[in-house]
Amino acid sequence: MAQGVFDVAVVGAGVVGCAIARRFAIDGARVLILERAHDVLDGASKGNSAILHTGFDAPEGSLELDCIRAGYAEYREIHARMNLPLDPCGALVLAWTEEQQAALPGLMAQAAANGVGDVEMLDHATLPALESQLAPEVRAGFRVPGEALIDPWSAAHAYLYQAIQHGAELRLRAELLTAERQAESWRLHASAGSFEAGLVVNAAGLWGDHVERILTGESWFQIRPRKGQFILYDKPAAALAGHILLPVPTKVTKGVVVCRTIFGNLLVGPTAEEQEEREDASVVPATLEALRQTGETILPALAGQEVTAFYAGLRPASEDKAYRIRADLERGLVTVGGIRSTGLSAALGIAQHVARLVGRAPGVARDWPEMPVLAQDGARDWQAPGNGGIVCHCELVTRREIAAAMEGPAPAQSLAGLKRRTRVTMGRCQGFYCSAELARLTEGRFTQPMLAGAVDDAG
Repeated sequence: MAQGVFDVAVVGAGVVGCAIARRFAIDGARVLILERAHDVLDGASKGNSAILHTGFDAPEGSLELDCIRAGYAEYREIHARMNLPLDPCGALVLAWTEEQQAALPGLMAQAAANGVGDVEMLDHATLPALESQLAPEVRAGFRVPGEALIDPWSAAHAYLYQAIQHGAELRLRAELLTAERQAESWRLHASAGSFEAGLVVNAAGLWGDHVERILTGESWFQIRPRKGQFILYDKPAAALAGHILLPVPTKVTKGVVVCRTIFGNLLVGPTAEEQEEREDASVVPATLEALRQTGETILPALAGQEVTAFYAGLRPASEDKAYRIRADLERGLVTVGGIRSTGLSAALGIAQHVARLVGRAPGVARDWPEMPVLAQDGARDWQAPGNGGIVCHCELVTRREIAAAMEGPAPAQSLAGLKRRTRVTMGRCQGFYCSAELARLTEGRFTQPMLAGAVDDAG
């Protein structure tokens, strides 16, 4: 027997799935979210560069560009109301070779064609005034003022919480096992029970083609996971870069980025490594060493900085660079696949696009979640009275913040989920001093015990 009848079932609770669930719930649909993991954001969305892109280098005329631009605009429109951070630091696209320098005018023309018309060319003599720590070998570049830093996890949680406030239901540890299309609805059999839904949105990320085969018997695209390894430097390193430092992109990747994080660290990454395995986000010492050298080539002063953590994320790339989004309204299915590194920026725009594909009229949100401040420069809970004291002294996380993350509309179900909601254990000691207290505070609260989820993302 079905445990519930829904208008829409969203398979996958990454940032794109959460944004789609939010859009449909605000528009008045009864929404179900199925996530196979112990917590939301446990797949591709747990590791990224946390940049809100303008789309200046996206393929001209592409759906990806449309979604990035719409997502970028909506995030900037709603972030203050949800208490989500935005650091409008801008980006510098830097050329280090003659060939890269020759590509700059074309990239600026592409930016203008993509509606990003405020870029400005910078020569070798101008760049040190903007970034004094850049290596002297830099030849030229251009500035993209609209690029920004955001919190990648609070944003997705905010989308999810707002969906739940508008009636959406979340089922975790709910892997889709089988599905049957009946006359006008789907019968979905998941590891958490059976459900009925008129429309299914496949937003399963790294498992998108697998879910497509469950739903239709075949998949019209193939996920080819692309690993991105990162080095995260301790907070003093953040003073070395004011802008997001981007390389001249290639057809395959945006390349290795050097930038601050919204949490006050500095990251270098990602790599772009094709692999078959969908869950192997391990780091490789030789690759990290090459990444470290790349970072020091851009910012020589990084050589004297402490590293806090290494981590890797997996992007759900496919055999085609284009987003793999398609609606089959007769069958009651929308597929949202192949969303690579621009998913964080484009998520809200993708949700708008999917709603249009199925003909839903935009609704007006009646409830707005207010997210806790985790950004380095924000007013943090440890500064407020009655917080219960600090548990994680590296990231200044309080008992009250931990307690709040284990309550609310979607409580943390694992240490990884708690980290993404509070930043606990993500500082320079990586939980060495606070894990025992954390184990006591969370005893019996997680569906995935702390030791089972000890190895996870950092940021």
